[in-house]
Amino acid sequence: MRFQYLLGQSLANLKRNVLVVSAAVVAVLVMLTLVFGTIVLRWSIDQDIGRWDDNVRVIAFLSDDLALDDVDGLQRDIQSWDEVSGVVYFSKDQAIDEFRELFADQPSLIETVEEAPEILPASLRIQPVEAADYSAITNRLLVIPGIRDVSAADEAIDALVARSERLSTFAVWIVVVLGGAAVVLIANTIRIAIFARREEIGIMKLVGAGSWFVRVPFLMEGVIEGVVGALLAVALIFGVRDSIAELFSTSTDAITVPVEFMVRQGLAVLGFGALTGLLGSAFGMWGFLRD
Repeated sequence: MRFQYLLGQSLANLKRNVLVVSAAVVAVLVMLTLVFGTIVLRWSIDQDIGRWDDNVRVIAFLSDDLALDDVDGLQRDIQSWDEVSGVVYFSKDQAIDEFRELFADQPSLIETVEEAPEILPASLRIQPVEAADYSAITNRLLVIPGIRDVSAADEAIDALVARSERLSTFAVWIVVVLGGAAVVLIANTIRIAIFARREEIGIMKLVGAGSWFVRVPFLMEGVIEGVVGALLAVALIFGVRDSIAELFSTSTDAITVPVEFMVRQGLAVLGFGALTGLLGSAFGMWGFLRD
């Protein structure tokens, strides 16, 4: 019964200040829409990076004068690196066979390579544990005697990793700037509600109402504002999640964001919205409702 009374007081406060409450809800909506959208966008980029994890190979081209024993020792040494998942040796003959397969529609080019097989050196094909590890592997390979050159899809990987990091930074700034604005708006809403009910609050205290009995409706009011804004943000992003995920995708395959991921992240967003409302309420009551 007491909870119903407190909830009723919170809803009554919300009805008294519809415009201010709406502004606070919109502030939370905008903030969490951007944050949730950024989470989905980063998920899609991480999926792209994951595809690279399975396909990236750092290719170390070997000098022609390197003996097979030296190659075996070099392969074992590289395989022991923490950043390396696997190492495969490609001989000159295998390199030529691969070249024939890749350029099957260009017989003149294949003929040129067959006439000068030294063009295609033997190599070690190295798979990083993660795509972003290619840089550390490349730097270590370049100083090893017997390796004449190193090749990797550096620009594509760097672009994906940098984009993911920028999105993380962007999300943090959204939380700081727009989250602060949402807290201030909710705090102002609470202060207006307290001012409107100042006489009623005074009477409640005179008849012995406890401080928390007076404060809880205002705390609930802020939480409701935060949760409503978060719910709208979750619903909005849930509806356009696949479109967001495809914005910066490098894959030609359609991207479908798993419902489980959306539910898990959506619950976190709702929790963050409730926390924003709670903080706004606490700041709004600061100095107004004292024991």
